[in-house]
Amino acid sequence: MDWIPLLTDATDRFAETAAAGDLADPVPTCPGWSLADLVLHLGEVHLWAAHAIVNGAPDGNESYDGEPAGLVDWYRGTARRLLEVLESRAPDAPAWTFGPDKVTAFWRRRQVHETLMHGYDALAAVGREADWAIDPALAWDGVEEIETMFYPRQVRLERTAPLGGTLRLTPTDVDAPSLDIGSGDPVAELTGPSSYLLLALWKRASVDDPVAAGLLETAITP
Repeated sequence: MDWIPLLTDATDRFAETAAAGDLADPVPTCPGWSLADLVLHLGEVHLWAAHAIVNGAPDGNESYDGEPAGLVDWYRGTARRLLEVLESRAPDAPAWTFGPDKVTAFWRRRQVHETLMHGYDALAAVGREADWAIDPALAWDGVEEIETMFYPRQVRLERTAPLGGTLRLTPTDVDAPSLDIGSGDPVAELTGPSSYLLLALWKRASVDDPVAAGLLETAITP
């Protein structure tokens, strides 16, 4: 994946969606949040990631204290700051991360997926979630990120119990084998486009199969 152009595009599209909406609008995929809350959150995440790379520690806490009308412009600045930091460092340069790979490349990938998912949330806030588009290979990479990093971390930190079964994910639009999250019985299989599987894991898409839906009630992701 060419992460820097992907992140540039994702942050630009997020900002454009936020600028076109009403910041007071609720975000249906993030209950209790307004569009302003979503913009603030993603900007803070960008600054936190930049701090983790530059300072090698997770103690960054920059935020926004300006007028509401300037929030989207502030967000654009946080995206530029993150991109500048990522572009100035080699992918294998050391960085603090919350994943197993303690290198800057972790943040290139993670911030792309973070921004894309919140891009979906922003579109949902303005009633345009059907406009959300993601390359199938990139969506499947997001599914793999959950299986290899997020779910094991959730269990390790005791944020959730291990799944009481196996959730098998089978993409219909990429040449990749099925992927299992959890182990044991029952086995519930979700089949569909990679984008649908990714949204389902992040609880942004409904799941008809009752066994799979039950397994997804577990906090697989933060």
